[in-house]
Amino acid sequence: MSEQEKDAAVIEEDNNLKKDNIEGEAGSDKPEDSRTEAASDGSAQASSAGEQADAEEGADERMEELRRQAEENYQRYLRAQADFDNFRRRTRQEKEEFAKYASLNLIEQLLPVVDNFERAIESSKGTKDFDALVKGLEMTFRQLDQVLQQEGLKPIEAVGQPFNPEYHQAVMQVESEEYEEGIVVEELQKGYVLKEKVIRPSMVKVSM
Repeated sequence: MSEQEKDAAVIEEDNNLKKDNIEGEAGSDKPEDSRTEAASDGSAQASSAGEQADAEEGADERMEELRRQAEENYQRYLRAQADFDNFRRRTRQEKEEFAKYASLNLIEQLLPVVDNFERAIESSKGTKDFDALVKGLEMTFRQLDQVLQQEGLKPIEAVGQPFNPEYHQAVMQVESEEYEEGIVVEELQKGYVLKEKVIRPSMVKVSM
């Protein structure tokens, strides 16, 4: 082999060695890149899992808070309902009590009148003095009338008044020279007004 052929063989061998080294270096870089990418993916997954765990924990806390508020509101509702039931029961009892003893004040005022009636009757039995009995009854009647007036009871004016169906109940029509047509000429039963309410109309005769 000539010197030139030897030199060419050496150069070719050196080139082959360099090529092998380059391919080896390129091959060795690929696993390192894969490891880097794998590590990056793992870190991202770990971060995402942590964020999800934090979100779930926050949702649980919010749910627990809502449950607590709902329970408090329910308890307040129950207390309010109980208070309202008690108030309604007390109101009903007070109304029943008021209706039961509504006439108490009037009865207390009438008791002295009853006492005077009893005295007049007992006195007349012993003395047979009918004039004194009548006088006593008249005094007792005036006392009774005063009590009723204090309670707002007033007699309805009838005789000589124009007939008014709101206050008068006509039971008969009669001819009259004294009164013109439609005038009350006689009262058969007295009528009464309690404050502004007619509790009994007067029973009357009316001119025609």
